[in-house]
Amino acid sequence: MMKKLEQLRKIATDDISRANDSKTIEDLEIKYFGKKSELSEILKSIVSLSNDEKREIGPAVNSLKLELFSFIENKKNEILKSELEIKMKKEYIDPTIDLKNEKIGHLHPATQLRYRLEDIFKSMGFVIYDGPQIETDFFNFEALNIPKNHPARDMQDTFYVKDDVVLRTHTSNCQVRALKELGVSLKAVVPGRVFRNEASDATHEHTFNQIECIVVDENISIANLISTVDGFVKKIFGDNVKIRLRPGYFPFVEPGFELDISCLVCGGKKCPACKHTGWLELGGTGMIHPNVLKSADIDSSHYSGFAFGFGIDRMMMQKYKIEDIRWSMSGDLRFVNQF
Repeated sequence: MMKKLEQLRKIATDDISRANDSKTIEDLEIKYFGKKSELSEILKSIVSLSNDEKREIGPAVNSLKLELFSFIENKKNEILKSELEIKMKKEYIDPTIDLKNEKIGHLHPATQLRYRLEDIFKSMGFVIYDGPQIETDFFNFEALNIPKNHPARDMQDTFYVKDDVVLRTHTSNCQVRALKELGVSLKAVVPGRVFRNEASDATHEHTFNQIECIVVDENISIANLISTVDGFVKKIFGDNVKIRLRPGYFPFVEPGFELDISCLVCGGKKCPACKHTGWLELGGTGMIHPNVLKSADIDSSHYSGFAFGFGIDRMMMQKYKIEDIRWSMSGDLRFVNQF
């Protein structure tokens, strides 16, 4: 019996090795593993053997079965891969490709700027944090000291998915999320897309990109805020750019400020991009409100922090001297191909 098994192994191995197409390998699979295969007949005959013969022949038959099964599966995968490659070479054709004028794409200018901002903040010791674009009312509003029916909600015309689920109106939705997940001390930035149901003009869109900065630790002050903002703005726009802080109201910071930079499109001479003021508002900033820290289970008597959120698209306008933010979402290749 052992001699018969060895002969079967050699014949089967040779047959499988010579197979070069799917039909042949399928036939061999039936030949060596079908109900009427020689291997099956050997397995059936084991019952008539003595106990000593069963202990010798049984493991040998199972070993041969596993060996041939593994061999035939590997050969089958090899043949299928080869046939697929041949089929793709013969059948693939895309009539829309102009091989004489092959073009390579590139990143959208807003994406280029986002990656640049991430690199700058990482060099300053910040981690990059990502959060959901479809957000609960709690994290988008209530955790940020904006309870239901608070008039501050009117400042952000919101797309509601359900009564308590919204398309996030700002990347500030990750302030409490990041603090709950990462704890303190925390230095994090949150870049991403946000949505507001508002009319479009040269500086406003219903869908745009923001980047949120969050710093919470012991003894954090407005001086730390100003130093951080001034540092990253100058790395993006150059040392000649000017910044100014104006008192502003945001429920999740106290005190709060509006941050402006001198318009780089017109050089401060006034144009549509800066609403003819010579300045462009980048976003809001301020010291994180104690109620926000409380929502994240942080002791506000021991820790303090600051946060700011800026529009990446508005930064893109200044960096590349774009006069209308609506170009960013236009999908017009004449705009994108300039960068």
